[in-house]
Amino acid sequence: MNHLTLAEVEAVARAAHEGQTDKAGRPYAEHLAAVAEGVRARGGDPEQIAAAWLHDAVEDDALTREWLAAAALSPRTKAVVDALTKRPGEEPEAYARRILATPGARLVKEADLAHNADPRRLAVLDEPTRRRLTEKYARMRALLGLEA
Repeated sequence: MNHLTLAEVEAVARAAHEGQTDKAGRPYAEHLAAVAEGVRARGGDPEQIAAAWLHDAVEDDALTREWLAAAALSPRTKAVVDALTKRPGEEPEAYARRILATPGARLVKEADLAHNADPRRLAVLDEPTRRRLTEKYARMRALLGLEA
């Protein structure tokens, strides 16, 4: 089966998240692009970069699990996207365990956390939100064994 190119994956992700914004009110695609670039900069391969573009699509209901299952993507890319998709009511420890058990997923989550915790992104949020998110991201980094 021919897999989608990275440009095609990017186009699908941008279309799926069209009109969505992040907590700071920025177009959501900016976050996806930053995570994809973060994966590339950390030595990630094309399968991981594809997963970076799609890492929030199922969780945010931008794309369905059925779409992911049927998509022209490698099994590894699908597994990484699935691993990064939080389940309703899931404990952070269980989420971290699934990421660690999925080859290639930790690097994508590392890039995601790095962009989420970017001080420039957090600076526009109110203090309680900024504090809550900073603690949440630090806790996930610890659970994943990523250096502080």
